[in-house]
Amino acid sequence: MDEPLKRLMQELGNAINDSLSESDRIAEAIGEIKRAGYDVFLVLEATIGFNRRDEHADDEDEEAEVTEEEPKRTFEATGKIKFTSQDHRFLRALKIAVDDER
Repeated sequence: MDEPLKRLMQELGNAINDSLSESDRIAEAIGEIKRAGYDVFLVLEATIGFNRRDEHADDEDEEAEVTEEEPKRTFEATGKIKFTSQDHRFLRALKIAVDDER
């Protein structure tokens, strides 16, 4: 990943964090939970996808209505999954047993 893209992604992450921390609605909800006698741990995960646009595309093509269907993605299962120790802890916390022999 090139440095300008890394910088832009960091800026996006900072903007998301700032907007969450400055949200009165979120602060009120967390305050209510704390007043009810609980500690609050807020962990959010964002999946952000991006593709480089074709720099030679005509402006007309960008404005045209897209009627073609996206090609369907297919996945092939190998039957093997490797879990990290963090994965195991998370699944155990959810009371999900994982058979390591598979």
